[in-house]
Amino acid sequence: MRQIRRVELRQVDLEPKVVRTDAIQAFVRQETLLVTITDAAGGSGTGYAYTIGTGGSSVLALLHDHLAPRLIGRDPIAVEAIWKDLFFHTHATAVGAITSLALAAVDTALWDWRARSLRLPLWQLLGGAQPRVPVYTTDGGWLHLETAQLVDQTRAAQAAGFRGAKIKVGRPHVSDDVARLAAVRDAVGSGFELMTDANQGFTRDEARRRAAAFAPLGLAWLEEPLPAEDIEGHVDLARSTAIPIAVGESLYHPAQFREYLARGACSIVQADVARIGGITPWLKVAHLAETFNVPICPHFLMELHVSLCAGVPNARWVEFIPQLDDITHSRVQIEDGYALAPSSIGLGIEWNWDVISQRQKACLTVSDGS
Repeated sequence: MRQIRRVELRQVDLEPKVVRTDAIQAFVRQETLLVTITDAAGGSGTGYAYTIGTGGSSVLALLHDHLAPRLIGRDPIAVEAIWKDLFFHTHATAVGAITSLALAAVDTALWDWRARSLRLPLWQLLGGAQPRVPVYTTDGGWLHLETAQLVDQTRAAQAAGFRGAKIKVGRPHVSDDVARLAAVRDAVGSGFELMTDANQGFTRDEARRRAAAFAPLGLAWLEEPLPAEDIEGHVDLARSTAIPIAVGESLYHPAQFREYLARGACSIVQADVARIGGITPWLKVAHLAETFNVPICPHFLMELHVSLCAGVPNARWVEFIPQLDDITHSRVQIEDGYALAPSSIGLGIEWNWDVISQRQKACLTVSDGS
């Protein structure tokens, strides 16, 4: 019988390779939560989620105390049933980041098990829409960097074959942002895409002001210009500018994306598979966006998002920002500015278990005792 017999929970903290700052915070540490499920026949799947420095122990506790025990004895093929059961079991703490991250770690493990049991790469199991997806880099462009550094970084990204790069905005005065962006645009030309990210740092009036100032620069999008809860502000901003408005990394349920899409408050969705609660709800957001003729360009987690983007037809970009290199053998393959869908079965991530065992901050197991 296909029954989950054991659930292993781990936390591994990873330090960024470079200083990462934006308009409201610094990315100081990736607390990586790993969930491995094992069935009665020895088949397994591993999923994961992350934080950018706080809350990892809370996610681990929610997994250990409330979610993992409910997996024991379940048939791992029933991903929809399990996701819904766990969501309602934790309804007192949903919708929100901690619960979504815990759900995501479980859900991605179930999808990994499912793809492995069928001996398919995840992207093919999800639909096999496109074997490669354009890639832009966010491995740079941070807010603390001076203009000359931004120019050098972006030129280097262009020379390396990337088709776009993200630049953080939110300097104290609009003129500072414009000067930085204009210098980069002059350096890379009009055919190289520039994405901008305000990380929810603007008020409504300042967002309109900056969007107007940015308009001549031919930007691919303006990301998170306002607090995610300010849907009305996004509606007004989207109506006032020709720059595409991108949102999603701070939304935690498909229904929140529905509100944005139905009201025309964005034209690009950036669902993050960990923050939305896993592959199961991520797919719902991607297909929902497709019905509005809106692309999905997911946030972060490129090692997993490359497979999700390859699985659906309306994924436009993969965001290049490596963070799992220290604990994996696999790497995202990039050719001619495109991220290639993995050929290996499952999620397409080859974990380095020896290093994980050495570096894990916590390791917990829930089992049926057999």
